[in-house]
Amino acid sequence: MPAVSEPPLPHTWRPLGVRLAAVFFGGLLLVVCVAGWVAVGPEVRGRVTPYQQATLVVIGAAFGVVLWGLIRCRVTASQLGVELVNGYRRHTYEWPEMLAVHMPRGAPFATLDLADGTSIQALGIQSSDGDRARIAVLQLRMLLERTARESLHRPDPPAD
Repeated sequence: MPAVSEPPLPHTWRPLGVRLAAVFFGGLLLVVCVAGWVAVGPEVRGRVTPYQQATLVVIGAAFGVVLWGLIRCRVTASQLGVELVNGYRRHTYEWPEMLAVHMPRGAPFATLDLADGTSIQALGIQSSDGDRARIAVLQLRMLLERTARESLHRPDPPAD
């Protein structure tokens, strides 16, 4: 694994494998469905009712919605904190709210431990990406450690 350095902010991590698979297999499924529709001929296509056509369109749209939710997952670090987009949900955390990030062997996603005692999975960093995911976890740890050091050295505001 190459040497890891702290990334410049803002920085976004996205899963590569899932995005490639979604685009490739989604496109392949679309090509196969269109080719199958053309191959059956006009006589068979004429027997398909509008309700059956609508059902196929709804199934295709549902498939597209699921793929889009997988593709848009990301983890974005900025000066203010971290924004997680997991599917269609967005979570924003300031740096002091996060305690640690880890991805144990066999875990599918990186996990952020939060100051309130909970944890949340970051679907934008997926172990299926191999070294790319390990580097992302290390970079996020570096950013967490730096902000923790900076908060220790920051003077307390004066009391009124």
